[in-house]
Amino acid sequence: MTALNNQSHELKRSMSSRHLFMISLGGVIGTGLFLGSGYTIGQAGPIGAIISYLVGGFIMYLTMLCLGELSVAMPVSGSFQTYTTKFINPAAGFTVGWIYWFGWAVTVALELLSSGLTMQRWFPNSPVWLWCLIFGIVLFLLNALSARAFGETEFWFSSIKVLTIILFIILGACAMFGLIHLKGGQAAPMLSNFANASILPHGITGLLLTMITVNFSFQGTELIGIAAGESKEPEKTIPKSIRTTVWRTLVFFVLAIFVLSGLIPTEQAGVIESPFVVVFDKIGIPYAADIMNFVVLTALLSVANSGLYAATRMLYSLSKNGMTSPKLGMVNKKGIPMNALLLTFLIALLSLISGVIAENTVFMWLLSIAGLGAQVGWISISASQLAFRKQYLAKGGKVADLKFVTPLYPILPLVALILNITVLISLAFDPDQRIALYLGIPFMLFCYFFYNLRMKKQVPPGNHNAA
Repeated sequence: MTALNNQSHELKRSMSSRHLFMISLGGVIGTGLFLGSGYTIGQAGPIGAIISYLVGGFIMYLTMLCLGELSVAMPVSGSFQTYTTKFINPAAGFTVGWIYWFGWAVTVALELLSSGLTMQRWFPNSPVWLWCLIFGIVLFLLNALSARAFGETEFWFSSIKVLTIILFIILGACAMFGLIHLKGGQAAPMLSNFANASILPHGITGLLLTMITVNFSFQGTELIGIAAGESKEPEKTIPKSIRTTVWRTLVFFVLAIFVLSGLIPTEQAGVIESPFVVVFDKIGIPYAADIMNFVVLTALLSVANSGLYAATRMLYSLSKNGMTSPKLGMVNKKGIPMNALLLTFLIALLSLISGVIAENTVFMWLLSIAGLGAQVGWISISASQLAFRKQYLAKGGKVADLKFVTPLYPILPLVALILNITVLISLAFDPDQRIALYLGIPFMLFCYFFYNLRMKKQVPPGNHNAA
């Protein structure tokens, strides 16, 4: 009886445009910017780093244009998994859904583990697992309350990160141009770091390697599509969220990198743990390291929070498409697919155990596959938009009737598809990330053939379009 009652409930459209905007922005602004930006500057140089972020932002912009058209036309939870299933083929949708779900579930474990390690600064004698458990339970309860509770939490998590970046840009720029005196009477560097540096100190190879890191740092914006099925007035909130997310993300990232490059010499940038701490310390802000430790903790919990949400909705979408147990598609009275949330949380906890016991083997393998999830998602978004528009026009649909249109079809979606595939292939040229292809491609091939050999016969005709 409970199962029947659960199945009668649906996801609730309770998230506003501010929730959608901060969810997508929060998914992008993470430890990659706060901790990894020094590596980007060290490899590509100050000018090359800015070029990297501009190109990465361009790829993000094209992909989000494709997502905008799809998610406004079909605002469903699970987003591009459903689009891939419907407009490309069910086996591809099955593969995209599972690798994306698995990627986020493992990422939740990574973020919880990193959060526990971050707390060691303030509580050096406390066990890491205790913090993982505390943070994990809190995030689980927030996701179990309602979609709005998740959205509200993510709004405040993201607000802290955004305010930190704005404060950093303002204070850093003032120090850079002599409006604020640097500690120890250091002279304001002005634009000397840019004038004295070569455009690409490590050549085009250094730029390409940083492009991989930068492009992955922009991933998370696709969460707009995942949350589309629970947003109010999706035809209004989704386009607005996409537009504001893209340009604000670019402004925040590019200006932050500009200030970092201007204040920290290239040769130092690549070897320091957090360039933000160095800059705040140079300006003379007390407790700079503690402030950034708090911000990094917020960033980690924000990504874990978003990951738990995204993975749960992807599992819900797979269930609604007949690609896993119907029980995972059940929704309670609060509009939460609780069974999907419980399974996702369980897999995250199991992954967390491998992060402690088999960190150098199993956990690294899991993370390598996880890293592919979002990139495969971006590829599927671009391909689905091309297929959607083709089918829409073939059935007599008019472009004028679409409430959000990807411009210059098919050129821009095709460019997005090619660039996203290029980023995926370029992993082969990075020794540290090559393992992602070695493990991820067999995983995807297994999913694809498993669907065709086993699942295809079990899915009732016409069920692929249910979501």
